[in-house]
Amino acid sequence: MSLSDAGRRARLFSASLLLTLSAAVVHAHGDVTPHPVDTHALTQLGSEWLDADPYRGNEKAIEIGAEGYKHNCAACHGLNAVSGGMAPDLLRLTSDCAGMSADSKASCLNDSDEYFRDVVLNGKKNSEGRVTMPGYETVFTQEAVWAIKAYLDKRTEEVN
Repeated sequence: MSLSDAGRRARLFSASLLLTLSAAVVHAHGDVTPHPVDTHALTQLGSEWLDADPYRGNEKAIEIGAEGYKHNCAACHGLNAVSGGMAPDLLRLTSDCAGMSADSKASCLNDSDEYFRDVVLNGKKNSEGRVTMPGYETVFTQEAVWAIKAYLDKRTEEVN
C-alpha cells in the first residue's frame, strides 16, 4: 500500500467518523417530531376550549400528561420539567401561585392555564419574529393540553 493510499484511507475514515458523530449529536437532541397524546382514558372535553384546566389534581391525567410531556416537551424544557436553560422553566408558570390565599390561588392558576394553552396551541416567537416554540394546535387535543398542564402543576407542587 502506497503512502497516498494510506492517506486516502485515513481521510475516508475521518470523514466517516465525522458523519457518524454528527448523526449521534443530532439524535442526542431528541426526537422533535410532535407526538399525539393518547387521552382516551380521560373524560372527553368537547370541541369548545376551556379557560381552566379541568384535570388539575387528576392522577390519571397527570400520568398521561407526564407521558405527553416526555415525548413532546422534554427535549427543550428538560426531563421531569426541570429546565436546563435551553427553554423557559415551565415550573415557574404556577410557582408564584403556591403561597396565595385560596381565591387568589385559583385566579392565578386560571391565568397560567390560559397563557399555557395559548402558547402551546399557537407557539411563540421572539422579538425578532423567529419561532422559538412551534404551535401544537394541529397535534394536541384539548385533553392533551390540559393533561400536560396538570402534570406541570403537580411537578411544581413537588418542587416547592
